[in-house]
Amino acid sequence: MAECGVVTTRELLEELAQRHGVASSYSSQSGYPIYVTDETIAYTLRALGVSVEDRADESRLTSLLYEDYLERSSRPLPPCVVSKQGVEKQFDVHVHAGQPVDIHIELEEGGAREVYQDPNDAPTANVAGTHWGEATFHIPGDLPLGFHEIHMSSPEIGSYSCPLIITPARLTTADPYLDKPAAGVMAQLYSVRSAQSWGIGDFHDLGSLAETLAPYSDFLLINPLHAAEPLPPVEDSPYLPTTRRFINPLYLHIEDIPELSQLDPVLQDDVRELAAEFRERNRSADEIERDTIFEAKLQVLKELFSLNFTPQRQNEFAEYQRSEGEGLSAFALWCAEQELARRTGQRHAIEEEASDLAQFYAWLQFLCDEQLAAAQRRAKEAGMRIGLVTDLAVGVHPGGADAINLAEYLVPQSSVGAPPDDYNQQGQDWSQPPWHPVRLAESGYRPWREMLQTILRHSGGVRVDHILGLFRLFWIPRMTSPLNGTYVYYDHEAMLGVLALEAERAGAVLVGEDLGTLEPWVQDTLAETGVLGTSIVWFERSEDNESPLLQQEYRRLALSSVGTHDLPPTLAYLRGDHISLRARLGVLTRSVAEEEADDREWQARVLDQVAAAGLLPQRDFRTAQRSDRGSEADLVVALHKYVAGTPSALTCTSLVDMVGDVRAQNQPGTTKDLYPNWCIPLCDAAGTPILIEDLAGNELFQRVAEASAR
Repeated sequence: MAECGVVTTRELLEELAQRHGVASSYSSQSGYPIYVTDETIAYTLRALGVSVEDRADESRLTSLLYEDYLERSSRPLPPCVVSKQGVEKQFDVHVHAGQPVDIHIELEEGGAREVYQDPNDAPTANVAGTHWGEATFHIPGDLPLGFHEIHMSSPEIGSYSCPLIITPARLTTADPYLDKPAAGVMAQLYSVRSAQSWGIGDFHDLGSLAETLAPYSDFLLINPLHAAEPLPPVEDSPYLPTTRRFINPLYLHIEDIPELSQLDPVLQDDVRELAAEFRERNRSADEIERDTIFEAKLQVLKELFSLNFTPQRQNEFAEYQRSEGEGLSAFALWCAEQELARRTGQRHAIEEEASDLAQFYAWLQFLCDEQLAAAQRRAKEAGMRIGLVTDLAVGVHPGGADAINLAEYLVPQSSVGAPPDDYNQQGQDWSQPPWHPVRLAESGYRPWREMLQTILRHSGGVRVDHILGLFRLFWIPRMTSPLNGTYVYYDHEAMLGVLALEAERAGAVLVGEDLGTLEPWVQDTLAETGVLGTSIVWFERSEDNESPLLQQEYRRLALSSVGTHDLPPTLAYLRGDHISLRARLGVLTRSVAEEEADDREWQARVLDQVAAAGLLPQRDFRTAQRSDRGSEADLVVALHKYVAGTPSALTCTSLVDMVGDVRAQNQPGTTKDLYPNWCIPLCDAAGTPILIEDLAGNELFQRVAEASAR
């Protein structure tokens, strides 16, 4: 009998979890079921605001389920209603039983529309002695795209409203590239320097790189440009920002700031001397030192901010502040408070002083916006069809600006990560607080859409890192192992729909990084929405899971490439450096011999496919040693030509592959004490730094560029 009770308790807990979108089990990357512990389920529910204890008994769980039913039965309106354009979406409302209800829609651009009632014979619910009834309505199918509101009123409960979001039936921005495919290049901006850089790639370099690539490429995909800490020391990883909405001023090119010409001539000389010191680093293969570079740039920027702006510049700055609104003000104030706390040692700064300093940080964002716009303009004028494609990180630093300013929409008790997979066999904890699904919905997804609007303003496209997070995120109880995590589901129709709506309005293509552990229908949903998926040569398998995917079978609606920033450059990957690196770092769960044998076998199968396409001489790749498979450069060129020949709308070449770099930019699941993630400058195979000016004369660059053309 006791054993039966344990099962019943688990079933009740699973039902409670299901109501709140918390998974009680999931499939591993290999397809094996993983059962989530009761403790993890209970913890995650508490993080969402459900008052459930560890080891709650049947009575308590039954009570919680009933309370949840009563709460849902007495909620006048849903948190948010999201529908694709052309769909007559249904929604339920609740009022006191027998009472009339008046409902209408107020449109984003003004005006009102009616809603229509549908049959509903649901029984009433007794909530604290009051009977609540349920009625069902639907919206008309011809509503315009946009962010609208549903308004309702009923005599005994008063007036209520909730957001109504109409999203595109299908995003159309990728359609031109289905008929006329485009090729692009991906690069880590910080790593790509010119003779004029201050030891790190910047926005001017971004424009120059785009111009250099334009004869071969229609777009340039770069790492996230999100802001890090407002002053040193700063986080190296572009995927762990303080905010995803605003930009890292580390990338500012000092010489492109108009105010520099107003500086005192003596101070201008000082700036030139400072720049010369940092330019010496451009020819060094040593790790990029963000802190010293940023400190120097901040010194100059503060001098420039102290000048009297021209009326035109003052007006432009004021207009930028107006357009970015409260979000910019809150971020700038957070930056100011961080600096003052650092200076004074006080947690709370003097309000007036903080307000003045916040203007400086708002101005930095104004400059970033200007210089990023200039880079996109240069890319388009050079002939790129798409131009810049920026990267959107999964989340933010748990102690950053967004974690504070958007706290009501986040869940600090949990951390986002990934279960064990091919990238890291021990799982990953990215430390980022996840969105709270219900609170985000209640806001009409406002923080999400405001961030997207800012990011899309000067981009021809956006790559969404771990787009699976719009469907479900892997939540880990903070400060515990990823093995203790579970998935929490989101309203993907809403999250993806808002993303598509903002992209459609901006005319930008969307690329979703849909690698890793996922449910197969997710890719179908992305395709139906008009979002490109991501295909990596080394990960693509046929339906039998034994053979590489044939060239002609690659997805049309996808961005396909040989590698990704989470893998070593192709030259290093062919050499097996990804195995030796992970072995050295202690992140393998199998022996080196097993990993090596499987990797060589799979690489041989991929190279067989490339040879079958007529791009490599036929040979027995399965028996050949890595060093006996022919010229490494020829292998790299052939792999990129293979990708260029797929039917994918977009294909992409890594800049590191074009110059023969061998050092990985990132080893997932490691910290700086183990590996210098995100600090590796662009070099050739010999470890010699490569500047933008060197690219045109680089033989491998020319070969890979020509092979990647479409």
